[in-house]
Amino acid sequence: MVNGATDENGIQEMTVTVAPAPARLPLSNLDLLLPPLDVSVFLCYPHPAPTASELKEALAKTLVAYYPLAGQVVANADGEPELLCSGRGVDFTEASSGGAALRELQLGLVDEGVKKLMPAKKAGVIAVQVTKFRCGGAVIGCTFSHRVCDAYSFNMFLVAWAAAARGSSAPPPPAPSFRRSLVAPRDPPPRAPSTEALVERLFSPRSAAPPPPAAGAGSVNRIYRIAAADIAALKASAGPGRTKLEAFTAHLWRLCSRAASPRQSQCCMGVVVDGRTRMFPDGAMKAYFGNVLTIPYGAATGDHFRGLVDWVEALRPKPAGARAYLGGTAGNEAMACIVSSGMGFPVGKADFGTGLPAFASYHFPWPAGTGYVMPMPSARGDGDWVVYVHVAPELAKVMEEEPTVFRALDNSYVFQ
Repeated sequence: MVNGATDENGIQEMTVTVAPAPARLPLSNLDLLLPPLDVSVFLCYPHPAPTASELKEALAKTLVAYYPLAGQVVANADGEPELLCSGRGVDFTEASSGGAALRELQLGLVDEGVKKLMPAKKAGVIAVQVTKFRCGGAVIGCTFSHRVCDAYSFNMFLVAWAAAARGSSAPPPPAPSFRRSLVAPRDPPPRAPSTEALVERLFSPRSAAPPPPAAGAGSVNRIYRIAAADIAALKASAGPGRTKLEAFTAHLWRLCSRAASPRQSQCCMGVVVDGRTRMFPDGAMKAYFGNVLTIPYGAATGDHFRGLVDWVEALRPKPAGARAYLGGTAGNEAMACIVSSGMGFPVGKADFGTGLPAFASYHFPWPAGTGYVMPMPSARGDGDWVVYVHVAPELAKVMEEEPTVFRALDNSYVFQ
């Protein structure tokens, strides 16, 4: 804006308003390992549900600390993606269910029931959609760029957004940290042949790998529930010293091997591991916002993550990615599946001022031949799990043949 004037002494003045240039925030080497994928999450609130105006007001406040989410992903001079913190904002859509009631949603059949409740992110980093139902309930759906943040990071944002909507007097959540120095490559990187061999077993330059199948080709999306007693039984059968997630993964491995076709000579299973406490046991990364994930083969130590950061640096600007995204180490000859724990999903903190959600889940129909399974805590808070799966129809069929573990998600369970 320009203002011009001449005072009584004939002195001419001109005032301009100078705005700051948009800041650029580089993506870390761990961010760069992710292809351009979007992840969704949805939360179902019975009457009385938070209103769109309340959610927008709280979102505006939350984006002050989480300012990169109000920007956009652009290419830098080397053609690599980075964040332009331009303040473009978040696309927010208000929708109506067309006269349907919330309890009529087919939550377990994701493609038929809830897919339409998640916004398609056309620009920016995150998109939000609030869908109102005849009964007064609502579904909040969010879609965000996985290159910008992992589920741990988005959960931080979700908790802060809900706290802002409540006007909570409790201590605010910790401010997010964007310190890329925490995941910077070492200079010079130490030589560790064993770590390099491990990294190259799990990751490859994109140019050396075939492209993944078309989005969603041949896969189905489902949400199941597992009773707390069944989880305990799986843990007991796995033997002493095993966690619930380890027991669940072992059970899923058996189902994968049973579902494999005759041409699939191998069964590959990977588990996503968060590296924050592994890289910094002192908690320095507790509030770090970004991707700190790997799918290890063996122990996911801090040295593994640092070696992975160094390996990506040596390849840049050539892109690289996880072999699991391309079907594991055996490609199309394997029945492959990834387990990503969603047990940190803060469903018990997602109160936007009207109460906790009756149901919540992530939704990640990634365009890869590898299956994706994410167990999360049930919103009932009784120890049950809800499990989002994006898998081959053959595997879904085998899962449903064992109803004592993967039980159908019916509305009587969700909306009591």
